[in-house]
Formats: sequence, C-alpha cells, structure tokens
Amino acid sequence: MTKKLLFVIAILCVLTFAVMAADVSGKWTWEQQGRNGATTSTLVLKVDGGKLSGTLDGGRGGPVEISDGHVDGNSISFSVKRSMGGNDVVTPYKGIVNDSGDSMKIDFTRPGRGGGEPTPQTVTAKRATT
Repeated sequence: MTKKLLFVIAILCVLTFAVMAADVSGKWTWEQQGRNGATTSTLVLKVDGGKLSGTLDGGRGGPVEISDGHVDGNSISFSVKRSMGGNDVVTPYKGIVNDSGDSMKIDFTRPGRGGGEPTPQTVTAKRATT
C-alpha cells in the first residue's frame, strides 16, 4: 500500500511541475543596436510539454528554426544555428520569464567577428500583442 501511495504522489508531483511551466507560446520582440543601427528581433515560440520550438528572425535573411528548445518552470533555453562565411555558428540562448508573463530576460553570446572575442548580450523581450 505504501509503495502505491508513494508512486501516486510522485506522478502527481511530475504532473504539477509540467502544469507550472511558464506559458511562453506566442510572439516576443526586442530591439538591439547593431553596426547598422537598431534592429528588431522577433521570436515565435510554441510549447509542447517541456519542449520548445519556434523561429527567431533577427533581420538577417529571414526566420531561423530554433533547436534543442526546453521549458523548465519559468526558464527557457534553445539554440540557433546560422551559416556565416561557410561556417556553421551555433548560438545558445537562455531566458527567464517574469512573474506576470509579459517579458523575459534573454542571455546569449554573439560570436566574435573577424576572429574577435565573443560578446555576451542580455536583452529584454516583450510579449507582442499582435
């Protein structure tokens, strides 16, 4: 009887955790300065359980599919692979959704240009209403 009760409690804990995952599905935008002025990046996300999928469009040739996407509570993570100068560059992203669910802080590291050092970046994405 005790083993069955512990099993049921464990299952309920797992289900509760899955329900508590942040609802990040939808469109998110942020603006950042670049060499040619400000650009707006658009992140479109879809959550399925703990898996995260979607696209990121930073104005560099159209939207790119994200990969390795995960949602864990109010934290998200994913990667974006781009081809630059014949080389594939993978950029990992990590974000934390605020309590109200209308913005999230996203950290990533831009690859170095021309052999330069990679540059860590932090942006605040806002949930788009359109």
